[in-house]
Amino acid sequence: MEVLRNRRRMACLFVIFLVAFPRIALVLVFLLSNYLERAYHGLLLPVLGFIFLPLTTLAYAWIANTGQPLAGVTLLILLITVIIDLGGLGGGEYHRRRW
Repeated sequence: MEVLRNRRRMACLFVIFLVAFPRIALVLVFLLSNYLERAYHGLLLPVLGFIFLPLTTLAYAWIANTGQPLAGVTLLILLITVIIDLGGLGGGEYHRRRW
């Protein structure tokens, strides 16, 4: 029972790490597995995703590797990650214009 509880904690910490530091997580996933290769079949899209939409890149790789259709809840998850990524890009512009 204790082992199961520790695995749940580890999974939760991993998800928090992915959301907090998506670029580091993307590099680790790229270096330590073939997860991105199976989802994107090349290097261009993961590199562009690293620069512009890192959380969306990870979310799409998860959706593609689990074999889930891009509809319903998975589409909602993908749209939420796009909004989160674009919100991080646009926040800096708002503060620059304010001055």
